[in-house]
Parts: sequence; C-alpha cells; structure tokens
Amino acid sequence: MNKTEMIAAMAEKAGMTKVDAKKALEAFMCTVECEMKAGNKISLPGFGTFSVKERPARTGINPRTKKNITIAAKKMAKFKAGSNLEL
Repeated sequence: MNKTEMIAAMAEKAGMTKVDAKKALEAFMCTVECEMKAGNKISLPGFGTFSVKERPARTGINPRTKKNITIAAKKMAKFKAGSNLEL
C-alpha cells in the first residue's frame, strides 16, 4: 500500500474526504518524526511503539579492499508492534 492508497482507505473508513485524510496522515507523520528527532518515544496502546535506537560506532571491513573502516554512530527509528496487533 502506498501513501495515496492509505489516504483513500483512511477517508473511506473514517467517513471523511481524501483531503482531510491526507491532512490527518501528514500531521501524524510529522508529529511522529518531530517527537523522534527530539528523542521521545511514542506509545500507541494496542498498536505499537515508535522509538529511537542509538547504534554505537563500530569497526567494519570494506569488502572490496579488505581494510578496516570505522562505521559512525547513528540514531535509527524503531517500531515495536503491540500485543493486540495481529497479522
């Protein structure tokens, strides 16, 4: 499902226009992104939790040259599904 299909599905299920569904989806995505950039965790009971995971710097090997390289530390987005989210 792509973004356009998601907007259409949200509009149909919520009984709203596609324009309003698009605004709601974009507001949700913006809020999640801003909170995660601030280092906060977003918990939606029954759905899941969005959080930030910090990966430390580490040493790796360049497969082409076989030389050791340093891989920089970085922050990654993490999603953990809630127990009620069944597939």
